[in-house]
Amino acid sequence: MDLRGKNTLRGEKVHYKIGVDIGGTFTDIVLLGTDGSIETKKVSSTPDDYSRGIANCIREMLSELGLAPDQIAGIVHASTVGANTILEYKGARTGLITTEGFRDVLEMRRLRIPKLYDLQYEKPMPLVPRNLRFEISERMGPRGEIWKSLSPDDVERTALQLKKAGIEAVAICFLHSYANPEHEQRAAEIVHRTLGSDVYITRSSEILPEIREYERTSTTVVNAYIGPVVKRYMNSLISRFDEIGLPCPVQIMHSGGGLMTIDAATRKPACTIDSGPAAGVIACAHLAKKLSHGNLISFDMGGTTAKAGIIENGQPAKTTEYEVGAGVNLSSKLVKGGGYPVKLPFIDLSEIGAGGGSLVSVDTLGHITVGPKSAGAMPGPVCYDLGNKHPTFTDALVTLGYINPEFLVGGEVRLNADKARQALEEKVARPLGKSLLDTAHGVLMLGCATMTRAVKAVSTYRGRDPRDFVLVAFGGNGPVVAAEIARSLQMKRVVIPPAPGVFSAVGLLFSDVEYEFIRTFFRRGEETTPEILRQAYHRLEEEAREAMKAEGYPLSRVVLARSADLRYSGQAYELTIPVSDGVPDFSQMIRAFGDEHERTYGHRSDTDPVDLVNIKVIAKVAAEEMEADRLTRAGSQPKRGVAERQAYFGPNYGLLATPVLRREELKGRTLKGPLIVEEYDATCVVPPWSRVTLDTLGNIDMTVEEE
Repeated sequence: MDLRGKNTLRGEKVHYKIGVDIGGTFTDIVLLGTDGSIETKKVSSTPDDYSRGIANCIREMLSELGLAPDQIAGIVHASTVGANTILEYKGARTGLITTEGFRDVLEMRRLRIPKLYDLQYEKPMPLVPRNLRFEISERMGPRGEIWKSLSPDDVERTALQLKKAGIEAVAICFLHSYANPEHEQRAAEIVHRTLGSDVYITRSSEILPEIREYERTSTTVVNAYIGPVVKRYMNSLISRFDEIGLPCPVQIMHSGGGLMTIDAATRKPACTIDSGPAAGVIACAHLAKKLSHGNLISFDMGGTTAKAGIIENGQPAKTTEYEVGAGVNLSSKLVKGGGYPVKLPFIDLSEIGAGGGSLVSVDTLGHITVGPKSAGAMPGPVCYDLGNKHPTFTDALVTLGYINPEFLVGGEVRLNADKARQALEEKVARPLGKSLLDTAHGVLMLGCATMTRAVKAVSTYRGRDPRDFVLVAFGGNGPVVAAEIARSLQMKRVVIPPAPGVFSAVGLLFSDVEYEFIRTFFRRGEETTPEILRQAYHRLEEEAREAMKAEGYPLSRVVLARSADLRYSGQAYELTIPVSDGVPDFSQMIRAFGDEHERTYGHRSDTDPVDLVNIKVIAKVAAEEMEADRLTRAGSQPKRGVAERQAYFGPNYGLLATPVLRREELKGRTLKGPLIVEEYDATCVVPPWSRVTLDTLGNIDMTVEEE
């Protein structure tokens, strides 16, 4: 589709926003026009310098489409740079300055391990070794009172030691600084003066002004550890865009599902650690507004992992209980101790190490496994023909006839189906004594069983019945397995959105600017009065307005929303509940907390006292509306040749002649499977026990029936 010189109905030139999502295998680029038109491109990621691949791809797209740089209104980016830095232990040489007696907080952690009775468990090594952790003789009380004054000379001596050690970043975390940041601020000034502006400095009172010493220290250290790396990446990104001649603003998706400026992301890079997967859930939340069903489960399957999130009443679930570097995560609330806590807002996702590149193997006992080890982008599955000899989940899909070897990423990646079948035969089918097709179908079923656990982690494990939700499947492989995942959970409806393979990048373009402001405000129930609460929220709201104004957002567009963290007295952790505007009613907050506690844990107590721990304010600037009620795809389409191919749907159905269609061919029709829908960025498999149609928004709407 040639967009050259294209205008809207009003005679105005179409402008575009660009969404960029970096994945482990591919980088997804999406251009969304003010008229709802969409252009997409998938290119191989360039891990040595992600900005290079992004800039080259955008330059090519602008040239191919005949677009001028001034038609680009903005760029939104989801980055994995921070997470990869920690996973690869390639962060800055970091020092920690803390209160006397708290040097070993990072070592002691919490008494948690991710797997019970695992005798081989080893806790993650601290990001700051003990010889680079320094104590300062100072003390602040829990209400912000100064118990022992800070000694500037003590801080300066410590700063000189850090300088001698060749430190690149400094984390400053003093006891109870959430209540009074004075000592941290003074220490940061001295460190900055002594070490110079090239050293990256993070204060806990700035990144996380909240109780819990270990989590606050860990979050501060993570922010400092990845800070210089993320800062260099952001600077490189801006330089690349300047070379292209793109003067438009650049925004970064944060892990809580909102957008922040590139300057804010540079100051608080810990906020961006899981931003890519968050974008997919935000896209689903936007879709929920258009559908008649506001309760969705997002299912995003890529090359390495499968991720699931939950949207209730149009709102994605969020958490602050996240650990980076913990590997796959079945549930943020249930699995702890495997990584480094980052107590910031995150879209609540579960993640399983089962993707298209997941390796398939048979152990000495004859047991077959799918993942969590992956072939990655290089060498990739056997069918990529780049040197891998071990079969993967994708090789099984090719063997089953689900994926077109001639049309992966619009034909830009050709697959060697013969090598995929040969590897699966030699490494798996023959050792098991099974036929090739039955083996491939077994791999599919086992992989889907593993991925089903990710969906259960955000639904069943948290008191939600997945049968009450619609499954929205996307990612490069999500639409292939969606029907099987839904059937195993007895879910009746599956939705495949337009541009499913790059849907997370699309979600970036519908995201709101969003910042969270939090203060620990610990009060027992009897200590809380409406006036005390009103004043506390008023101060926090004023802070939010000033911060948004400093970021350049007009206050007329800023919308504030209150919430609070509550718990029963004696509990270790809190639940977040919304708080209405005006004078807060604490009794109403307690009732809302009881409702949420019962919904989450299955029980409540109306007699136990309730503590108010934190107050929060979310400042939001809504995204500008795009004419995108129904996205219109351009880009490559499958070449019309063979209108059907043989596909295997298990021993009950066997090998069936399966029609191969384009999405547009479903319009105005309701078809019974089996059939396959092929697109530039994804393939949707409709099994014999499903029916499918195209809704008015362009979504593939699949009904999963009983066999």
